[in-house]
Parts: sequence; C-alpha cells; structure tokens
Amino acid sequence: MIPLRSSAEILSRLEVAAAKRLLLVECPPELVELLRGGAAEDAEIREVAGEAIRSVKEPYDFILVFQESRVGSRSVIDGAVKRLEPGGRIWVATAMRKVQGPRTAAAHRLEAGDLEKAFEKTGLRRDREARISAWHVAYGFSRGEKA
Repeated sequence: MIPLRSSAEILSRLEVAAAKRLLLVECPPELVELLRGGAAEDAEIREVAGEAIRSVKEPYDFILVFQESRVGSRSVIDGAVKRLEPGGRIWVATAMRKVQGPRTAAAHRLEAGDLEKAFEKTGLRRDREARISAWHVAYGFSRGEKA
C-alpha cells in the first residue's frame, strides 16, 4: 500500500483529464483507481505489466510507468516510448533516493538523471515533476522545451 498524496493534486499535475488514451505500466492498484476516477469519461485506459509492454500495439497520448528499480527499467521505458503518440507525454514514477519505505534499496533506485539519459536519443525532455506519495515522484517527459 502506497500512501498517495491528494488525489486532486496528483490528477492536476499529471493533467490526466486532458488525456484521451492512457497506458499505465506497472502501476499500483491504488494509483490506477485514482487515475481512472480522474480521467475523462470517454478516455481509454489500459493497464499492462512491464514485461508485457510489447503486447501493446496502439499509441497513447499519456503513459505512466511506475518503476522504482534500475533493474529491467531500460527495456520497459524503451517499450513505453515506442507507444507514445507524437505530442504525448510520458511519466515515470520512481522512489525518491533519501526516503525509507519503498521496497527497492536506495542504491538501486531509478533517478531523474537515469531517466534523462534513457530519453536522450528520443527527443523527449523532462519538463514536469509531480509528487505521487511521500516516497514517490513522477517525472514528465515530452518533446517540448526542457524545464
């Protein structure tokens, strides 16, 4: 169980209501429930496990990858980027480095620098940040200007 921040804060920072097609990768159930409640009524929402990302063939304008650990993160993130619509935004939620609580040890946690390096050749730049819980932060990437 992850102690999420205010649902209104998460939904507005992630701009969930504006998304038409949402892909949720490895998201915990409580976060999925919150996102479903804040999405537009006609929005298409699909949940998928990280190892099943290749089974997704359609493009999405909003992708949220929940990935605490560096281990296996590159293939999941690369797979998610391939499913991003032009003009869409990908969010990667990860555990913060100096907190206790997440299952992943601090030395193995995925960080903003790791993500920027992973997205370097894709044209995606970090332009947003949103706290998801007391332990997790999501970094938003799009093909716009760097923040």
